[in-house]
Amino acid sequence: MRHAAGHVIEPHVHNPVPREVHYTNEVLFIRRGRLRVDFYSSAGTYLESRELGPGDVILLSTGGHGFEVLEEVEMIEVKQGPYGGVADKTRFRGITAEKARIPIRGSKDEPQQ
Repeated sequence: MRHAAGHVIEPHVHNPVPREVHYTNEVLFIRRGRLRVDFYSSAGTYLESRELGPGDVILLSTGGHGFEVLEEVEMIEVKQGPYGGVADKTRFRGITAEKARIPIRGSKDEPQQ
C-alpha cells in the first residue's frame, strides 16, 4: 500500500470468517543475497527462471517452483498454514543450473511490469 501523509486507517479488528484453502500460496521477501527461482507448470514442466536479489518480493501462487541459492541469502517466507507436513508438497526432479533460462532485463522476452 501507499498512502499520503495524513491518511488515516481507522482502528479495526478482523472478524472471524471461515476460509477453505485448497493450495498454499507463499510470498518471499529477499533481504540480502541472490536466489534463482525456477518456474514449472503444475505438471512439472520447466518454464523459465528468474534471479532475485535484495528488496525483491515474489508471490508464488500456482504451478511449481524450485530454488538455487546463488549468494548466501536471507529471506522471509510468508504462507498460510497450518503446514501439512509430507502431505503439503509433491516433490519432483528439477533442472540443473546449466539449463536455467533467465530472460535478459529489458529484452522482448522479459514480461513487462
